[in-house]
Order: sequence, then structure tokens, then C-alpha cells
Amino acid sequence: MKILLLEDDYELAETLEELLEENGYEVELVHTGNDAIDASYEKSYDLYVFDINVPDLSGIELLESLRNADDNTPAIFISALVDLNTIAKGFEVGADDYLKKPFFPEELLIRIKAKLSQLSKDIEYKNIRYSPSKRELFIDGKITSLGEVQECLCDIFMHNIGNVLDKSILMECLVHPSDTALRVALNKFKKITGLAIKNVRGIGYILEKS
Repeated sequence: MKILLLEDDYELAETLEELLEENGYEVELVHTGNDAIDASYEKSYDLYVFDINVPDLSGIELLESLRNADDNTPAIFISALVDLNTIAKGFEVGADDYLKKPFFPEELLIRIKAKLSQLSKDIEYKNIRYSPSKRELFIDGKITSLGEVQECLCDIFMHNIGNVLDKSILMECLVHPSDTALRVALNKFKKITGLAIKNVRGIGYILEKS
């Protein structure tokens, strides 16, 4: 599981990074909002952990911009800002949890484990069951073999049922990204799974809710 950690307190950041890595997580550590933006565009993550009061771009502004770009990666805020307006704004822009400083690092670990365990639960959609932790796809109860590209597309679509996905997100699954390569990959994926993935002209693609 990959975590993007935004924290400008270097001592706390290093403590959290060490704790998370000791528990098997891959951590990308950044100290400014703009660095977090760059990291989020370059790589995909399973979870965001953002401090709010950081240089360049606040954690709230950062998450709001990511949500506006159809990035639905789960996010936890950690902050010394404890006024109700800030907390409310954090959840309003799309946070999944909010941890007030000071806190025991182990408390953040507990919340991360709880959040990621929810994400690892099997996802059911019509005649399909998908196991995120094992990246296994079952159609009508039978396991279906997927190539690396189709496996990546499957994971993204099954975690974003009902959400329009920008083409750039889906192209991260491709070795040599292009509009043509993406259409070919999606056609192959649809043929294997039977999923009705629709093109939203000028934006991207969607697997509509059943």
C-alpha cells in the first residue's frame, strides 16, 4: 500500500515515515503543498495523509483541487487546527478522517489500518466480485485471468464505480500511453469482463452504478 504523506514538521514527518514503513507501507514524504500536487500527478497512491497548515498550498486547498480533478483517493487530515470551521471544511472538501495534533503516532497507524482494511474488502458489481487485496476478479463465481494492463484498469474502475475517470488516470496503466492505446486496452478489458464502460466525451470514462 502506497501512502503520500504531507507534513512540514520534519521531526514528526520522519517519525511517521519510519513508523509506517516499519509496518509495511510504502511512503512518499513531501513537505509542501506544491510538492504534494506534483507527487500526486506523477504516481498513484492508496491513501493521502495531509497536514493542513503547510507552505505553498494548504492541505485543504490541495485536497479540494485533487477532488475537482476526479482524484478520489482516501484522505486523512492531521492538523493542530481544531476549530470547528476548519474541521467542517476538511470533511466538506472530501476528507475521510481528521486527526487532531498532538497525537500518538500509533493512533494514526490505527486509523490508516482501519481505512485501508475497508478498501481491501471484496467489491461486488452485478455478476462480478473483485478482491482488491489479491487483485483477483471473479465472473459468475469463476476466477478470470487478467493481464497487467487490464488488472490495473480493473482496480481503478472497481474502486470508482459511478465516477467519471479522467483519461490521464487510466493512461497510468499503459506502458506506452496514447489515446489509441487506451481505446485498445479498454476494448480488450470490456471484452474480457463484459462491463459496460461508457465514454464521457471530452472527459474520460465511467463504469456506471448498477
